[in-house]
Amino acid sequence: MPSRLLPIRVPSLAKPTALRFAKHMASNTGKKLIQIDVSSDTVCPWCFVGKKNLEKAMEQTMDKFDFEQMFRGLGFEYDMSGLTGNTMDSHRLITLAGHQGYDKQNALVDELFVSYFCQGKYIGDRQVLMDAARKVGIEGAEELLLDPSKGVDEVKEELNKYSSGISGVPHFVINGKYQLSGGQPPNIFMRAFETAAKDAAE
Repeated sequence: MPSRLLPIRVPSLAKPTALRFAKHMASNTGKKLIQIDVSSDTVCPWCFVGKKNLEKAMEQTMDKFDFEQMFRGLGFEYDMSGLTGNTMDSHRLITLAGHQGYDKQNALVDELFVSYFCQGKYIGDRQVLMDAARKVGIEGAEELLLDPSKGVDEVKEELNKYSSGISGVPHFVINGKYQLSGGQPPNIFMRAFETAAKDAAE
């Protein structure tokens, strides 16, 4: 897994995210705000590992930073022991959750990872998805999932905007400028937060 922190220039991503960051560099708590765009997939084991390590890094730096984390889906087609299938529906649901708040989206992603990796549930089953959405309080999930075309364009738009230039997942972009790939250990994320915060202050 690569451990280098690399600056990136992606016009479709960096410009709007950088503007968003400049506007909200300091949160209302007085801490610096770290914004993280995560490209991942719901049946990718390294995405599960990467999310947990990212959360450990966030917990260890909560005294310095506030965080906003958004998940950007890919919707790949997998065939691993017949239990995966297409993950587009899960990403339509994650995108819907993102409109209802960072916390809800994060809770949903956690629930989907646990359902698949810890409980052996079929992530392509809409009932599994609706159960996960209901558990974390996502509104409109059943209506979304019953219409196979609803939300697809938005997921594809996010794919083109955030994930078209990457070769694998998980992939993390911090404050629109720095990227990390793979299930990096917490200290690598912590170093990235410090670098991004220092860069924003200059």
